[in-house]
Amino acid sequence: MSDRAIDTLFLEERRYPPPAEFAAQANAQPGIYDVAAEEFWAREAQERVTWFEPFDAVLEWELPYAKWFTGGTLNVCFNCVDRHVEAGLGDRVAYFWEGEPEGDRRALTYADLQREVVRFANALKELGVEKGSHVALYLGMTPELAIAMLACTRIGAAHTVVFGGFSAESLSDRMNDFGATVLVTQDEAWRRGGTVPLKRISDEAMAAAPKVERCLVVRRTGGDVPMAAGRDTWYHELDVSDDPSTCPCEPMDAEDLLFLMYTSGTTAKPKGIMHTTAGYLVGVAASHSYIFDLKPESDVFWCSADIGWITGHSYIVYGPLCNAATSVLFEGTPDFPDKDRWWDVVERYGVTILYTAPTAIRSHMKWGPEYAERHDLSSLRLLGSVGEPINPEAWVWYHEHIGGGRCPVVDTWWQTETGMVLITPLPGITTLKPGSATKPFPTVEAGVIDEAGNEVGPGGGGYLVIKSPWPAMTRGIYGDDARFRETYWTRAPGLYFAGDGARIDRDGDFWLLGRVDDVMNVSGHRISTIEVESALVDHPNVAEAAVCGRADATTGQAIVAYVTVKGGVDPTVELMAELRNHVAAKIGPIAKPANVVFTPELPKTRSGKIMRRLLRDVAENRPLGDTTTLADPAVVSEIADRASEAPAED
Repeated sequence: MSDRAIDTLFLEERRYPPPAEFAAQANAQPGIYDVAAEEFWAREAQERVTWFEPFDAVLEWELPYAKWFTGGTLNVCFNCVDRHVEAGLGDRVAYFWEGEPEGDRRALTYADLQREVVRFANALKELGVEKGSHVALYLGMTPELAIAMLACTRIGAAHTVVFGGFSAESLSDRMNDFGATVLVTQDEAWRRGGTVPLKRISDEAMAAAPKVERCLVVRRTGGDVPMAAGRDTWYHELDVSDDPSTCPCEPMDAEDLLFLMYTSGTTAKPKGIMHTTAGYLVGVAASHSYIFDLKPESDVFWCSADIGWITGHSYIVYGPLCNAATSVLFEGTPDFPDKDRWWDVVERYGVTILYTAPTAIRSHMKWGPEYAERHDLSSLRLLGSVGEPINPEAWVWYHEHIGGGRCPVVDTWWQTETGMVLITPLPGITTLKPGSATKPFPTVEAGVIDEAGNEVGPGGGGYLVIKSPWPAMTRGIYGDDARFRETYWTRAPGLYFAGDGARIDRDGDFWLLGRVDDVMNVSGHRISTIEVESALVDHPNVAEAAVCGRADATTGQAIVAYVTVKGGVDPTVELMAELRNHVAAKIGPIAKPANVVFTPELPKTRSGKIMRRLLRDVAENRPLGDTTTLADPAVVSEIADRASEAPAED
């Protein structure tokens, strides 16, 4: 393929070379890509992490499982908190916490964080938590969520954080799969001036999770919540010590389980993605330093994600704290009480690095630049994007209106399963292209293959794959080796299948094209079609349902549900609203369909398989593809007519 032909596939021609001043002081210098993988990661492990016992080997690789830094012992909490205090950094702010109610703010130094973590760890021990225990965390964006995570790691207990927007059923499913015996939650969470009843939802979830024996409740709003005698305990009522000597950090093997993060899959059951101790910590600390050009002495880093997702784990909690960074921890939404809330935060704390999602950027674009213009954003020196591919116009708007045209934008690609960013610019080195994640992180080998598993050349589209192991990679799906192998390692032998489409241009830069399987990406959150379909069919009036995503200017994708109701049921506007709310109750508000299209039939092949490809064509208002394999080709035209009349969610 000629260069000219390749260029037609990549219409974006704007280029942003590294500013000379930025490049001169950047953490990442050009030779970083030339270091061999094991040499690179051995150096990072030795320089970024304190070990109780040194590791014997950098990597043991037996596809599809890797072991990193074997023989070594360490503790994540010690590396994120205690060693910084011991090094004289106790007065450095670890978190500027910005609560939703006006004026509700805290600044926690590393010394403060150490005391809080020790106290929380001792509270967990009072409830029977010990090394090897499994603890579920279901809290809002308060310091106590990060503190509880660190407390678990101090003791040696594995944790799973469940996003505070998930339903009771989603919470109980995850606790049951994980075998959690203790749940940590809070009375309520603030959201847009109202409250989210986390304890009430937790009560409902625990009723369906019999292994959960104890529940530790953090007081946030002061709302009146029921407390079950013998099971529920208020955290603030426990008389436990915050003296570090009363709760030393437990030495952990490099490959000990650190946490599970549940992510949607192509079946209704979420996948418990396993991350272990040393490889994950080294991976997120190194990537955080190089990708964001972190200067711990002077930077204020703000990742706007929720800790309930992998982005929050890696780049709000473990990566920044391991690097002794100062971060912003934010409770609330970008537009409450007004649409300049974020920019007020940036100005007040002097945020220097902002890492957010294209969904948020597009929302700010829609509201207009005047909200940012109310505030002094001159402290910003680097911007980041995460969660889904960013369209070039959003990239440029972000660069110009938020970064003032001076801040490099690092558009990152990674997943729950990868643990750390794998494809990204390195500021100071990379020439940026709006809409492209550019190059794999040093030592990461990525490629694009076709349906047959053959690598495609520049310009050709296909499936994104990773060719070699990296430290923060998942160690499998909890309790389901067969599913792990089938999901990630069967598309092409020896290659990790990411489930995303991609192209590589003539410069070797990657352009991500979104999901290629039946997982939708809504505001950066992965939601499986099967999960939503299962929730719809759970409704007594629904006979059958099929779900797909359609492009949405704000959320990236919006959920479209095609529903067949049972006989004698009227497909009314009221039922549409009821079904949307039913899905929200079963899974969480993020999974609420934007459109519900009632149809007497779904497009199926003669063997009974639903043709979701055609439903996506309808949702996107595209010309319909081949319908010859359908049992009733006329069905899809009728669905298209009904879809054009169906109201969208407000």
